[in-house]
Amino acid sequence: MMKILDHLEEWLIAALMAAATIVVFAAVLHRYASGLPIPGLQDWLLTLNTSWAQELTIYMFVWMAKFGAAYGVRTGIHVGVDVLVNRFGERGRRGLILFGLLAGALFTGIIAALGADFVYELSGTSSTSEVLELPIWIVYLAIPVGSALMCFRFLQVAWRFAGGGELPVHDHAHVEGLTEDAAEGRQ
Repeated sequence: MMKILDHLEEWLIAALMAAATIVVFAAVLHRYASGLPIPGLQDWLLTLNTSWAQELTIYMFVWMAKFGAAYGVRTGIHVGVDVLVNRFGERGRRGLILFGLLAGALFTGIIAALGADFVYELSGTSSTSEVLELPIWIVYLAIPVGSALMCFRFLQVAWRFAGGGELPVHDHAHVEGLTEDAAEGRQ
C-alpha cells in the first residue's frame, strides 16, 4: 500500500510539473506566434483565448509544491541545519531529531485541520477563481490535502527513526533506474 502512495505522490508531482510546463509553453508560443504576419494563421491564433493559462499554472504549481513538500520529508531532501544537533551526544541528538520530526508532524497536522475547516467554510459559498471560474474551495483544497500528507510523512519518518535510528538521506548522485555499471559505462 505504501508503494502505491509513494508512486502516486511521485506521479502527481511529475504530471503537474509537466502539464504546467506545457501550458506555459503553449501560452508563450501563442503570444509570439499571434504577431506573425501570416494572414490565416494570425487570424486563427487571435481567436484563441489563453488568458486562463497563468491562473491554471499557478494552481498546478501550488498543488505540486504541497505534494513536493511531503515527498521531501519522505526522501530527506529538505534542508536541515544540524550544527546544534550534532553538538549533542548520541542520546541527545536522537531526542532532538525525534522532537523535530514530531514538531513538524504537529505543525502540519494543525495546518491540515485548519485548512480543512477553511475549505469546508469556502465550500458553502459561491466563490470562484477569477479566470477559470473554478469553485475556490477546490483551489484551496491543496492546503489540507498536502499538509495531511506531509504530516503523515513526518510521522512515518519519526516511526522509522524511533524504531531503528534511520533517517531518509537523499543521494544527489543517484539516478533512479540507472545502475552503477551503466553509470560507469559498463553494460
